[in-house]
Amino acid sequence: MAPKAGTSEGPATTRVVLLALAAGQFLMALDSSVMNVSIATVAEDVGTTVTGIQGAITAYTLVMAMFMIPGGKVGALIGRRRAFMIGCAVYGCGSLTTALAPNLPVLLLGWAFLEGLGAALILPAIVALVASNFAAERRPAAYGLVAAAGAVAIAVGPLIGGVATTYFSWRWVFAGEVVMVAGILVLAGRIADAPVGARPRIDLVGAVLSALGLGIFVYGVLRSDEWGWFKPKPDAPSWLGVSLVVWLMLAGLLLVWLFLRWEARMVRRRAEPLVDPAMLHNKQLTGGLTMFFFQYLVQMGVFFVVPLYLSVALGLSALKTGARILPLSVTLLLAAVLIPRLFPDVSPRRVVRLGILALLAGALVLMAALDADAGAEIVTIPLLLIGLGMGALASQLGSVTVSAVPESQSAEVGGVQNAVTNLGASIGTALAGSIMIAALTMSFLTSVDQNPAIPAEVKSRASVELQSGVPFLSDAQLESALAEAGTSDAVTEAALDANTEARIDGLRAALAILAFTALLALFFTNRIPKTQPRSTEP
Repeated sequence: MAPKAGTSEGPATTRVVLLALAAGQFLMALDSSVMNVSIATVAEDVGTTVTGIQGAITAYTLVMAMFMIPGGKVGALIGRRRAFMIGCAVYGCGSLTTALAPNLPVLLLGWAFLEGLGAALILPAIVALVASNFAAERRPAAYGLVAAAGAVAIAVGPLIGGVATTYFSWRWVFAGEVVMVAGILVLAGRIADAPVGARPRIDLVGAVLSALGLGIFVYGVLRSDEWGWFKPKPDAPSWLGVSLVVWLMLAGLLLVWLFLRWEARMVRRRAEPLVDPAMLHNKQLTGGLTMFFFQYLVQMGVFFVVPLYLSVALGLSALKTGARILPLSVTLLLAAVLIPRLFPDVSPRRVVRLGILALLAGALVLMAALDADAGAEIVTIPLLLIGLGMGALASQLGSVTVSAVPESQSAEVGGVQNAVTNLGASIGTALAGSIMIAALTMSFLTSVDQNPAIPAEVKSRASVELQSGVPFLSDAQLESALAEAGTSDAVTEAALDANTEARIDGLRAALAILAFTALLALFFTNRIPKTQPRSTEP
């Protein structure tokens, strides 16, 4: 008898399916972190600036955010497995283009557009394919492992990028992605697909509205550190005296509201919507999506702050920085895999709350341990706690969101879920960065102003020139800049002392806002169910 659609054939097939989906998630997340340690090298190699490469990284996130919801619907129209495989093929073409890129425009085409478009097809399909290949009681473990693969990719990305750039070339990272895509496509043949209903066409108006709304909102968030959240920075664009970031975010929200109104109109006319607005009235679904938002906000904020402390404040190499982050991966994987296996009937709400508390504890412990004389060892215990929290959340949230709706809507849920996680990740990175720079600037200028060894004219010039924000610099970078400026030994020493203290103040402020966000998330956990989903199939 043929295997029933919606489940895998046996243990061996199950392992292959899980490996393929987890590898896909790993690959999608890897691009978010692997090149952060090699930006200067990549920029020099393709004949552009550091800003140009940072723009490519930003554009990758932007393309994913714009096309995630339409990408989820494509899976419902043509089949989840087919969408997954087409997405992998597009992503592989993007990786190959990036590996061979001679200049920035080709790099943008491959890295930002093709890879971003491929990810928008792959990520929603992964959510739906877990639902169609695993019975309800096995989904928490499957979702946990898949989500853990993505988080591990972010954690080991700097290490992989550092090794490749130091000993080979950054291009080998993307060449390796092409090989990995080929392997995933071979394994994908074992994935069971869910039946595709009669879906005659995609809602093009809804696709445009959702893409523009999410894209404009995320673009505004990503520009916040350069333009300012509310008060515009010097020479930054503004309207009516308010930073353009605010207007972009408002415009994005307006378009998202128009998108939801349009979708409701489609439902009333019995047409096929891109996303059924009724899903957003589902308490369990919105609870899971809210937790995903907070998880990725805190998670990406941590992955922004910790590498800065290790690589800039302490001056560790990319390899050593990546090695110091690895403990997070250990507890993350253990929690994501073992919680569903050892406690299959545990309350999802309880696990989610404990996970958030672990994130909160990790942020607070790291904040308390930060000191001008502290070393790299202080990050180990906090990262173990944060990894434990991330793994606990990963073990429950995917199953919570998908089990909240009929399986036929799992692809749409995948699109919305990944749009929310992209939004949380963008805001987390931007928020941590802007708070850190604001606190660093205030601390640095206060220290300079109160130091009698610094002449009054230097203080005045510093307050004017640094009003848009003090850069996060290592002592070696600052000393080199001061030497080029011809400052005296007394001024140099005072500036180095101020910079050391200001860096710690900035990092603490960023961790404090992340800890506050984790605490805030606890107030939204009541929407997470108390019982595990169970299969209704005989």
